[in-house]
Amino acid sequence: MMANRNVRVLIPQQRLELIDGKRVLLSYSVSTAKNGVGEKMGSECTPRGRHRIRAKIGAGQESGAVFVARRPTGEVFSNQLADRFPERDWILTRILWLSGLEPKRNRFGNVDSAKRYIYIHGSPDSEVKGQPRSHGCIRMKNADIIELFDRLDVGTIVEVLA
Repeated sequence: MMANRNVRVLIPQQRLELIDGKRVLLSYSVSTAKNGVGEKMGSECTPRGRHRIRAKIGAGQESGAVFVARRPTGEVFSNQLADRFPERDWILTRILWLSGLEPKRNRFGNVDSAKRYIYIHGSPDSEVKGQPRSHGCIRMKNADIIELFDRLDVGTIVEVLA
């Protein structure tokens, strides 16, 4: 259906682009890891290289739906909820779970993006200001992740460039 579509994450620009063939269809502000780029387990860095979307999680959930361990909690993000749980790393609305495609770089062993639970996911909009702030994932505004999610298939290639 969307065979020519892929995603490019430009870490220096804190941008995510939806590409169709050679044409940029959409471009979004994102927030990648505050610890920079890197692939090692436990680094809280954003992994570089070629990935694919392993799973799409959250179809039909409302904007702001809260996820823990890839499951909706039944909560919807609010400032009051954030005040009650200030330590939470908010994963909201939709999840695109990434799997690395490059052995020894972002696949297998202690550099495996899927085992690190690296996602493109919704986040409180205030957390996505085009600055690195995440714990390794790629954060997007909720309306943006909904729009992107609906345009992609499992298996879509995601290239993370530093």
